[in-house]
This record gives sequence, structure tokens and C-alpha cells, in this order.
Amino acid sequence: MTSSQRRHHHRTDLARIAEEAMTERGLEPSFSVSVQRQLDALTGPAQDTDPLIRDLRALPWCSIDNDDSLDLDQLTVCEPMADGAVKILVAVADVDSLVDKGSPIDEHARINTTSVYTSARIFPMLPERLSTDLTSLNPDADRLAIVTEMHIAADASITQASVYRGLVRNKAKLAYDAISAWIDGQTPLPDAARIVPEIEGQLRQQDEVAQRLRKQRHAQGSLELETFQPRAVFEGERVVDIRQQVQNRGRQLIEEFMIAANTCTAKFLASHGGASLRRVVRSPERWLRLVELAGKYGETLPKAPDSRALEAFLARRHRADPLRFPDLSLIVVKLMGAGEYVVERASTEPIGHFGLALRDYTHSTAPNRRYPDLITLRMLKSLLKGDKAPYTTDELQALALHCTNQEDAARKVERRVRKSEAALFLESRIGEVFDAIVTGRTDSGTWVRLITPPAEGMLVGHVPELEVGQTLHVKLTDTNVERGFIDFAAIG
Repeated sequence: MTSSQRRHHHRTDLARIAEEAMTERGLEPSFSVSVQRQLDALTGPAQDTDPLIRDLRALPWCSIDNDDSLDLDQLTVCEPMADGAVKILVAVADVDSLVDKGSPIDEHARINTTSVYTSARIFPMLPERLSTDLTSLNPDADRLAIVTEMHIAADASITQASVYRGLVRNKAKLAYDAISAWIDGQTPLPDAARIVPEIEGQLRQQDEVAQRLRKQRHAQGSLELETFQPRAVFEGERVVDIRQQVQNRGRQLIEEFMIAANTCTAKFLASHGGASLRRVVRSPERWLRLVELAGKYGETLPKAPDSRALEAFLARRHRADPLRFPDLSLIVVKLMGAGEYVVERASTEPIGHFGLALRDYTHSTAPNRRYPDLITLRMLKSLLKGDKAPYTTDELQALALHCTNQEDAARKVERRVRKSEAALFLESRIGEVFDAIVTGRTDSGTWVRLITPPAEGMLVGHVPELEVGQTLHVKLTDTNVERGFIDFAAIG
């Protein structure tokens, strides 16, 4: 097919491909009529007269999220204490206050278990009137929340933690990249932060505490990995770029506080003796494959699984070869195995999260986007109110398996659409030559990753003897947007 005969695809094609991929994977791309009826009956944000709800609206709360995020799940605020300690508060949207268990909206959320994010179209777990408005922690709006209060000492240890209900008000909606650029001294403080007098000091202190937590976490063996997840950038119907998301100080600030809050939530539930939904990454069964992998780089890992040793190896490789580190990260992730949801009781030994080097961990900070977080939120509220647990152990067991499976399905949808995004971006560049890295060799073919733009494809035609990690020049020979295929020919 010549370039003049080739059909040119657009954003609407990607949205259609994404919807088809959702259906193929057992996910529901649209909301039902019963969901719409329930939504129409809502008159506004939830209100609650429970005297145990603390009025925290006067605090200088702020949200930090993606530039285009409208589903704001959490706010943070801090307060200095004696001896270099800092009190950190994380407020999480009380989605349960408007989404009753077993209601049509809840049933849709239970089926999908997560929002699915593709560049062409987002498939929210909850209707947008909820997730971006009535249950979102929007600026200058009073919202009910579950608050995790943590006292973090100068050595980054969490010396005290408590969980309670609160009423909060977001004073500044901020974005990761803009805050990171300001922290790094590259740009002025964003206007949304500048107009609130306390926010600048808040951000400085929160960043300092987050970096302290991060340093301690990695010293304990939490793994620093760099996954390859480029996203398309649109101008109207056209894909104008593909960009790899970069880790930065703004993202790290929120990441550290969410990890800390998830850990404290897991411990809080365990302290009350009942069953809870945990997020785990098991100790790698294929550890000896990781030992073998390290050996190829002249490194030695112990014979038994050791996250500290693995993190030290990864840190050295990242410093030595940042260009190939995403490919090494992917191999490590595959050998470690995926995260999953399980039910644990306080009386049993926790499986733990090998990747984060934590014994106690759950998902609790994104109930607008993830169903396990909504489950955990309901369990927290029942404990705080002295009510009966909202789920039986059998229900939790079934939900744990279902959430694990649906999360995997959602990940496959997002990966499938990313391939089509890259094919669409490159379909007008047939014949161009790019710098690439060999990322894999199997019986079915040899795979390469372009350095710029960040896109992956397969070598076709005559393929010379190549080693994984080798750099080469490739010519783009064909793209197939519908199937997400990109073909290259090796040059030289």
C-alpha cells in the first residue's frame, strides 16, 4: 500500500479501538440507564452531621495531580512539631457518602474496579458528575473525607498515626510538573499556590519530608524502577507527540505520602482484628533468574530474595546506563510478578509488598479511581462509626480475586491502546530512520524501542545477529493503527 492509498487515522479511531479493547477484556465502557437514574437523583455533595467529623476546612489543604486530572482523590497539609518532627495529614475523598454499596453506580464500579486511562478517551470508574465534581476534592468546595494523620520524626520514622473522619476544603489545585519545576528553581510558584499565603511554606516542608521518607524507603529495599509508558499528546484530532512520563519531585511528594498513608491504613485495620484487603507483591519465586540477570552485569545477588540487595543493584545500573534502565526495569518487573489483592487477618503473617519492602500495605487513597480503595474506605468508616463490617470474609475473598483480574485487564487495554497511539503518530513517517535499542529477542521476532519518539516495534525482513541492549539504526517500514503494529528494518 502506497502512502497515497493509506488511510489516515485520527483520535476518534483511537477512542473506538479503546472501547473495543474494553469490551474484549470484559470491562464495561459505558454506564447503564440505571446508573444515570441514580445520578439524576443526586442533588449535591454529601453532608453528614456526625459529631465525630472534625471540621478541618481552615487548614491550607492543597491537591497535586496531573495537569488534566479532574478526579481529585486526596489533599495534603503539614504542621511542624518539636525536634524536627512534622505532622502530615492526608485527606481522601469520602466517595462512599454518595455511592452506596450495591447501588447501580457501585455495581458498575465493582465490575470494572478501576478507571481506564487512554490518551484518546478516559473510561472513569464512576460517572464524571461524581468523580470530577460531587466526590472530587475540588478547590473551594466543602467535602467529606477520611483523614490519616501521621507524625513523622526527623529520621523519617512514623511515630504515631490515627484515622478519622473530616470536613475539608481544597485551597489550591496544583499540578505535578509545575510544582516540580518550581521546587527545582526553574519557574515561579504557580498562581494557584501563590494566592494562598501559607501554601509556599507548606510545599517546601512537604517536599522536604517526602524526600526524607523516600531516602529511608530505598535504604530499606524499596525498588526504584522506571517503566516504559509513553502517552500520546493531541491537538484536536491529531496526535502531535508521544511523551514518556518522567518522575519528578512533585510526583515523589504525593507518592511518598500516599505510600505512608496506605501503610498506616493497613495497620489501623489490622489493629482492630478483622479481615482487610491488602495489596501485595510476593517474594519472587523466580529470584534465581534475577540472580542470573545481575550476573550478566558482573553483579552478585544473594541466593535468597533480598529487596535491599536488588535495589542497590538497580541503583547502580541506573547510574551506569540510564538509557537502557527502562528495559532492565521491565525484565525485573516480569520476574518479580505482578501485584495482587489478597485478604489478610491480623492473626496471620502478612505477605507484604516486596517491591516497596513493606509488611503492611493496602490501597486506600484513590476511591474515585480504584474499587479496592472504596472497599477499604467503607471498612474504615464502619470501624470509626462502630457499625457492622460492610463485607464478609467470603465477599472480600471474591472481590480480591476479581479486582486483581480486572486490574490486569485494564492494564492490557491501556497497553493495547498505547501501541495504536504510537502507530498513529508514526503512520505519516514511513521511510524515516531512527536510533533504536534492541529490547527483546524471541522465536517470534526481535523487538526494538526508539529513543525518540518513545515507541516500540518489531524488526522485519533480514534481521542481523543482535543482542538485547544493542543500539542500531532502523527504518520505519509499516504501521497498522488498528492492530497496534509498528515494523522496522535494521540498517547496516
